[in-house]
Amino acid sequence: MRQTLLIDADDTLWENNVYFERAIAEFISFLNHRERSAEEVREILNDVERECIVSHGYGLHSFTHALVKTFERLSVEPLTPALHETIHGFARTIAEQPVQILPQIPDTLRYLTDRHELILVTKGDFREQSAKVERSGLKAYFSALEIVAEKHVPEYQALVKRHHLVSEATWMVGNSPKSDINPALRAGLNAVFVPRDETWVLEHEELADPQPPSRLLVVNQFSELTRHF
Repeated sequence: MRQTLLIDADDTLWENNVYFERAIAEFISFLNHRERSAEEVREILNDVERECIVSHGYGLHSFTHALVKTFERLSVEPLTPALHETIHGFARTIAEQPVQILPQIPDTLRYLTDRHELILVTKGDFREQSAKVERSGLKAYFSALEIVAEKHVPEYQALVKRHHLVSEATWMVGNSPKSDINPALRAGLNAVFVPRDETWVLEHEELADPQPPSRLLVVNQFSELTRHF
């Protein structure tokens, strides 16, 4: 039976969080806090990022705000224009990274698109995500591209309506329990969890138990989808 696969992008099709982690490590080293450990600084940054997501959404703009606010919260030095530019530089290094496709992704998508409908579903800043999709060279494998502000139950329900999908034959594929798997299951869809060590800490969450008729499939890597679809 032909299925619809809603496929996540960042850290499912290409590397993403690893670049943020490098920038964060450089920022913490630059801050060089005398009283707090690197782990404590990271916890504070995580909290600030949560705050910035509410006001600025996802993406580099929000991330930059989080770095600046964390510096202001922890540093004894005033935020001079020179320091502000240095902090912005940590975020710019992420924007300058090429889109690094994960192993076997093109071959797997080529196989799947001949058999099922593929829709790319990613969250974040529209311009940033659109640019990454274009640079990835993967756009042709998808019948549609959805860039949403948040992946939660109402958005998945809206996707079903917009594309006239059959919930029992629709699967959300991704690496994030919080954004890809759990809300899709709660919206009555199926899900495929592709775990990665590099998943952003703010996306960590225990996997929900699927309630029938929803189904949950766990695979070790994206290429294993060819065995199931």
